[in-house]
Amino acid sequence: MSSPPTPTTQVGALNFQQAPPIWVPLRFFLSAPAFALLAAAVMLWQGENLLASRWSPATLAAVHLLTLGSMTMVMIGALFQLLPVLAGAPLPRPRMVAAIVHGALVLGTLMFAGALLFTQPLLLAVAIPLLGLGLAIFLAAALFALARTPNPNASVFALGMASCALVVTLLLGLALGASRTWGLALPTLSLRDLHPAWGLLGWTGLLVAGAAYQIVPMFQITPPYPRWLMRSFAATVCALLTLLSIAQWPAGGTSWQWLKPVCIFLLAGAYILFAAITLHLQRQRRRRLPDVTLEFWRIGMVCVVLAALLWAAQEIAVLRFAQADVLLGVLVILGAAMSFISGMLCKIVPFLSWFHLQASRAGAPNVKAMLPEKAQRLQLRLHLAALVLCVAAALFPALFTYPAALCFGAASLSVLWNMFGVVRIYRRVAAGP
Repeated sequence: MSSPPTPTTQVGALNFQQAPPIWVPLRFFLSAPAFALLAAAVMLWQGENLLASRWSPATLAAVHLLTLGSMTMVMIGALFQLLPVLAGAPLPRPRMVAAIVHGALVLGTLMFAGALLFTQPLLLAVAIPLLGLGLAIFLAAALFALARTPNPNASVFALGMASCALVVTLLLGLALGASRTWGLALPTLSLRDLHPAWGLLGWTGLLVAGAAYQIVPMFQITPPYPRWLMRSFAATVCALLTLLSIAQWPAGGTSWQWLKPVCIFLLAGAYILFAAITLHLQRQRRRRLPDVTLEFWRIGMVCVVLAALLWAAQEIAVLRFAQADVLLGVLVILGAAMSFISGMLCKIVPFLSWFHLQASRAGAPNVKAMLPEKAQRLQLRLHLAALVLCVAAALFPALFTYPAALCFGAASLSVLWNMFGVVRIYRRVAAGP
């Protein structure tokens, strides 16, 4: 990112004058790679058993360390930053809300993963309400801010739909947790499929799309997304997820079964279309200089396409095999979501540090000096190697699980090291001579 904006100006549609204090989003960004490192440790500890089934306690623990502890952590931190900057609607009392939500999410995720790993129902009974409370407080603040948006646009609408999808994801997750902890008679099989669908396609996918509408054209110097896509994508995804939920709910009986494959094909097609348009726009970028963030996004979009094709093929039994669900999870979580997150952290943490140093009139080094290209490139290579090995481990657990765990741990450690390196520079410059 060359020639960053001065602290008193706008960048395109982004208004940085309303940005929250730096430690509001930064606490979330710094915690996320630590949880990914914990997931790698669980993978190394459990070995090939972790990738044998998506339903084993250890697998669920590792998955939630990634989805709650890493992905949701970054996405919540990003919304604290994006809502005031992108929508002109800061969350109320950002310092207090961020402290409560961050604390609840950190403790709740650790307790939830520990309860699954060590079979501790009492710990689970504490973790579930704690996670519910933290996410509910964030959602209340985010939806309140979105309702006060002065000039809503396609990005704001997508962020609103993503927040609504998180509400559904949270309710489904709480229902699953209550069923597991207190033995409530709930349609567990339906909940197991709908919970990740709303979480990954609704919450994660729509948040990425809403951010991409602004970030891809502005920072990757591409043409804008088509208006018809920005107007229809979020609403279409939410409508299809709603129909999928109706089709999978037991009360619908057999009369709605035909709707499930239709929704899956349409959802897969929608995300393939979004990824293809994004890749096409990136090919037309006007700035041809190397950009690590761009490469992270390209890896993520390719994995979106592969995951969507695999999901649709499973529904018609073309690629239905024992490890298909595990491979799908690797492509969606590590291949798509974690690629976007790693790329975003490379861009946003150095930029925020620079911006706040400029605002405080401290002599800020250049953004690229805060996180050099060489360090970013190493982070990218380790991530790509971990992704390839995790895909191989999903197909051949006995051969590749341990190398995949070690490489994923190294990739997560590189993100953590790079982020704390930026923070060290920020603190040193902010402290003055």
